[in-house]
Order: sequence, then structure tokens, then C-alpha cells
Amino acid sequence: MLKGLSVMKAPLPDLRRRLLLKGLAGLGLGVAPLSAWAGAGVQRLRMSVDGQTTRLVFDMEGPADYEIFTLESPDRVVVDLSGAQALGPLDVVSNPRSLVQGVRHAQRNGTDLRVVLDLRAASEPHSFVLLPAQGSPHRLVLDLTERPNVVSAARAAPEPPRNSAAPRSSEPLRDVIVAIDPGHGGHDPGALGPNGTREKDVVLDIARRLAARIEQEPGMRPVLIRTGDYFLPLRERINRARAAQADVFLSIHADAIHDRSVQGSSVYILSERGASSEAARFLAQRENSADLRLGGVPIESKDDSLTSVLLDLAQSGSLEASHSLASRLISEMHRVGKVRKPEVERANFAVLRSPDVPSVLIEAAFISNPSEERKLRTASFQNSLSDAILTGLRAYFATHAPPGTMIAEGRRDRHVIRPGESLSVIAERYSMSVAELRAVNQLPNDRIFAGQVLEIPPRGG
Repeated sequence: MLKGLSVMKAPLPDLRRRLLLKGLAGLGLGVAPLSAWAGAGVQRLRMSVDGQTTRLVFDMEGPADYEIFTLESPDRVVVDLSGAQALGPLDVVSNPRSLVQGVRHAQRNGTDLRVVLDLRAASEPHSFVLLPAQGSPHRLVLDLTERPNVVSAARAAPEPPRNSAAPRSSEPLRDVIVAIDPGHGGHDPGALGPNGTREKDVVLDIARRLAARIEQEPGMRPVLIRTGDYFLPLRERINRARAAQADVFLSIHADAIHDRSVQGSSVYILSERGASSEAARFLAQRENSADLRLGGVPIESKDDSLTSVLLDLAQSGSLEASHSLASRLISEMHRVGKVRKPEVERANFAVLRSPDVPSVLIEAAFISNPSEERKLRTASFQNSLSDAILTGLRAYFATHAPPGTMIAEGRRDRHVIRPGESLSVIAERYSMSVAELRAVNQLPNDRIFAGQVLEIPPRGG
């Protein structure tokens, strides 16, 4: 057993407990205190690695309350399962690309199960539950990504050299954050084209190209909700965007419809009152039902948390902002190819039900159309679409950038230095020479530090 478990303990959000209870009620089991449930056996532990994400799946006989927290020196993730026991050794196959170096487990308090994951590096854990579906049992899914080795500029920045420029602001302005969500993933391939193209693959390619462009855009920062080929339920996608404090949420798809002649791109926002077209209704029902078939926790209008979500949407103006964002995107996407409808469409997509983040769903093209399927696979189309979306984002943030961001304050002419950046990298980003950048900021040499704010002269000036 471990000592000092209070170190870095992260309390379990109340929302997660409520979601689990709602899932139980949806199965007809009734809502009861979690402590009243009989012990749940953990049948096995599975691990997989996809890019930067290590995924662990606990296959369980039934539901169980759980809590996850991290420990340092050495780095560990601890999973406590209430009223649970291990039915086997819970071994995982060693993988040098995995963040997990080893797994230990033991019973505690006579009733609970503790699983300790020994890590190779500090990790950011994300977890969610999946209900029984398609022959699979109850599952607790834990995704681990390596924690960026970045500390705040106030603590990390060394004292500036006496001859270098001092920061011009004690509170640097932040970038706007764009959450990019490639639809589907893992055992959910999404729609399939006539020649076998999988939706999950092409939308991940588009999302990566878009993220790379946003990363180079002054004043913007991308966050990829899904970085590899793995499944995320719709509610978890929303939670990850909110955890990243996203300013907008883009869900990217390339869906199918029974009529293979249908083509063109579309942009959707949330509608609780009905879909704007029969195609919109069909697509929303298809996306939402796919999530439930794979064990996603239902997001229903009678859910108390969703009631508050819809109230917040109405009160905060998120729907209005979503409509503005969608309009800007449509006005640019027609340059890439056919837009199926020139106006913003509305449908009850569950993935758009974020309480405070303007959210849109982009149908890049119809993968069910043979010509559009071929187009979706090409780098030229993916690049052109990414450029169009970026241009739409620029137009949106020009009027909707949140206060405290570089764009909102009209300070696109200033650059807040991030850890690891060099003067040459910054100069290249703004298409200027290092000598010019030094002269404008009266720098005697190339020494800079995180948090320092540099003046950027107007482009072409």
C-alpha cells in the first residue's frame, strides 16, 4: 500500500458521478446511492498505444464509483474503485512506447480496489465510462497523455539580463483556443465510402492539417480532442473541450447519406426545436445513435445537467456565437468546392451541446458520393479546406475574440514568448529578419526569455 496519498489528489468532479447514475437509470436499474451497489469485479485490464495516447480499459462485471489522482516522485496514476475486486492478475503487455511502465493492485478497506500505474513520465489522465454495448461489458476507460514540461512564465522565466527588454505587461495576453474534434475513431469507423474510405481517417487528416495552420497563426492555439485512432464518446469530447478552456469547438465529419448523388459541404449548429432539413435530421440521428451503440452515456433532454446546459446556451449567447462562427465558415468554404446549402443548418447533434463553448459541426463533404470520396483523400482538398476554415476563424475572432486575448486587444503586433522559442523562430514566423526584430525591440543580442513581450512591426511595413 502507498503512503502520502493526499499528494496532488484531484477530486472527482460531481458531473462524473451524476453521469454514472444517469447511465444506471437508463438501463432500468433505478437510481440508488453508489454505496448500495454490490461489488463489481474487474475482469481484465487492456492497454493500447496510439501516437501520444496510452489507453487503459478496465472490463468490469458491473458499474462502480471510482476516483483517479496522480502522484509525483516517482510519477504514478492511482485508480480507486469502490466496492470492486480483481478477478484476475490485471497484467498488461509491456510496450516501450507506453507511458505505463508497470501495474500494481491491492484491496483496501476490505471492500475497495486500488490500481497503481507506474509511469515513465508525468501524465495528464482523462477518464470516462462506457455502458455495455455490442457484447462488451461495463468499461472504465483511462487515457494518459504526457504532461507538457512547461511551467508558468512567472516561475520558469529566468531573471532577464540587464540589457534586454523587460516584459511590457505583467499579465501577458493569451491566445484564443480552438478545439478541433475529428469525428469517430477506434472501433467506430464512421461512414464508409463506396471504395472503402473510412470517415475516421480522413477527418483526422483534415484536423491535423488545420491544427498545424492554427499553430502558426499569431494569437491562436489549437487543441486536438482526438489525436489518434481511438474511440471517444460524445460527452467526453465536450468535456475535453471545456477542460481546455476552448473558445470555439469544431467537430469535423465527412458523413454519408443513402442518396449517393448528394454532395457538398455543410456547417451545422445545435437545434433543440427541430432540424432545418430532412438530411440534417437523418445525419444527427445517425451520429447520436452510433455513440449509444458503442456504450456512450446518453445525453437526453430530461437530464438535469442538459437542462442547465440549454439554459446556459440561451443565456450566454453561445448559440448566437455558434451561428456567427458557422456563417463565417460557410462564406469561405464555398471557395473550396460546392456548399450544399448556403445557409447555416440546424440539427440536434449531441456533440454540439456544450454549455459555454460556441460549437459547430463541419461536414467536409459526403463520403458516400464517389467523386467526393476521392476528393476527401487528396492532400490538395484537405489543405484547401483547412485554409478556408482558418480564414473563417480569422473573420469570426475579428469580432468575437474574448477579452484578454491578443486578438481582442488589437495586439496582433505583439508576441508573448513561449518556453522553448528562439528569436530566429519568431522572426521566421513573422516573415522578418532577426536583425530587424532585434532593432525594433532594442535587443543587444539574441537572448530572450519566456513571458517577454516583443513588438512586431506591421507586415510589409
